[in-house]
Amino acid sequence: MDDLKRFHDYFYYTLELGDAFYYAVGFVAAIAILAQWRLYEKCRQPGLAAFVPIWNVIVFMRIVGRPDRDAWKMLIPIYGQLYFIPKVWIEVVQCFGKRSIMDYILVLALNGLYILNLALSNDQYLGPLRGQAPLPKAHKVGGARPQLA
Repeated sequence: MDDLKRFHDYFYYTLELGDAFYYAVGFVAAIAILAQWRLYEKCRQPGLAAFVPIWNVIVFMRIVGRPDRDAWKMLIPIYGQLYFIPKVWIEVVQCFGKRSIMDYILVLALNGLYILNLALSNDQYLGPLRGQAPLPKAHKVGGARPQLA
């Protein structure tokens, strides 16, 4: 708890950012969640999953073609945070055909912004990387409309 207090005091008092730091963190978090929502819809998954914590991770596993049971690996203290989560992010990028070292560095360094860029770009989702999950059908927005002549 003392570490959180020191973290707060450093940004609030030492750097004199005040509440602006928390507004900036909230803004970046909102952009990351909305980018994730758009990415899910682009991959033909339910966008609402971006707001539900455990479902969120399971949908990521489906996008890259990993089994759902691999989601628990993210909770392993050192392995999960330093190896498995970056590996899954790189696999998500590879599902869109991006395979350069610069893409890997960008997704790890600027995660939310890079995912926003990927979600709004014209790059097509190529399907699961590992091929374990079939590509779901596209969602229909409206029903059949009659032709006017």
